[in-house]
Amino acid sequence: MTSGLAEQSHAQSSPGSAQVALVATLGLLPFLDEIGADAGQVMEPAGVDPGRLNGASEGSLALSAYVDMMERAARISRCDNFGLRYGRQFPASSHGLVGDIALAAPSIGTALRQFVDLFPLHQEASQVSLRAEGGLLRLEYRILDWRIFDRRQDAELTIAMFQNLLRHAFGPGFAAEEVHFEHPSPGHCAEHEESFGAPVYFGQRTNAIIFRARDLNRAMPGADAGKFARLMAQSRARRLPRGGVPLAERVRGEIRSRLPEGYPPMEEVADALGVARWTLQRRLAEDMGGSYSDAVQQVRQALALSYLALPHLSISSIGQLLGYAELSPFSRACRRWFGAPPEQVRAARLGGAATF
Repeated sequence: MTSGLAEQSHAQSSPGSAQVALVATLGLLPFLDEIGADAGQVMEPAGVDPGRLNGASEGSLALSAYVDMMERAARISRCDNFGLRYGRQFPASSHGLVGDIALAAPSIGTALRQFVDLFPLHQEASQVSLRAEGGLLRLEYRILDWRIFDRRQDAELTIAMFQNLLRHAFGPGFAAEEVHFEHPSPGHCAEHEESFGAPVYFGQRTNAIIFRARDLNRAMPGADAGKFARLMAQSRARRLPRGGVPLAERVRGEIRSRLPEGYPPMEEVADALGVARWTLQRRLAEDMGGSYSDAVQQVRQALALSYLALPHLSISSIGQLLGYAELSPFSRACRRWFGAPPEQVRAARLGGAATF
């Protein structure tokens, strides 16, 4: 394995104003037209004018608006797997300068390293990591800002786009060993497994495509030393985003990612954030006016309300996704949060009631 490839990640953003490059909408207009969705209804609430959008569009838009746009596209088109299908047809160069650098890199290992290192230039408030586990590599992705809440479509399109990059690098015969998503199962995942040619698991800690480590010193198909040097110079001239997602939002994000495994230990969350436990407790009291256990309850309550609106998820599976080993403590928590058992909350949510 190429040195330094085993563990890399970046997670930087401007607080409250995380951006994503507008090139992330490449191909969106024809895709919406193909599935019969009105582009104006999808894009205009995000502040994007479909009439001015094209493949060469420069600039950026708010990451939260972009993620909402993908969720809205799924609803308007009534295409539950919108993100998966949109990402599947995305070209490997869809990450703008970051993607162009990866495609021109001299080797696959260098391409993956630079893609991970420079991802903040494409999308802020997000984390992309490449981790080695035995003979496997995990290319992971997640949004770090807890306030960007509903993000299934973004996760599926991004992992599908990652697969396109890997297929470009290793050849069309590339197949993942496993694919992971942090959101609950959509109910019918045959299309997911067909798209990735691998088992797909939901309710995981991160979104990831896991593949067997191959010859990372092999040349990229489009390796171009001169172009790579020029593009790297451009990347160095750009400033990586400074600042980070507020700690309180990072804490909630780390809690969210760990809940399916049970109640997340504070020590583990503090370690993930690179702070001491006592520092975490103090900052939560200062920033949120509450404790770590309060943050866990806030995350569980918000997720419960979201998951109970998904009719294919059983009440017991929702409890497990929220870190409850048994159904009874989840039911008691629902009564405490909403004044009603989960079955009643679900009925109200599915009936369109605004009670909860």
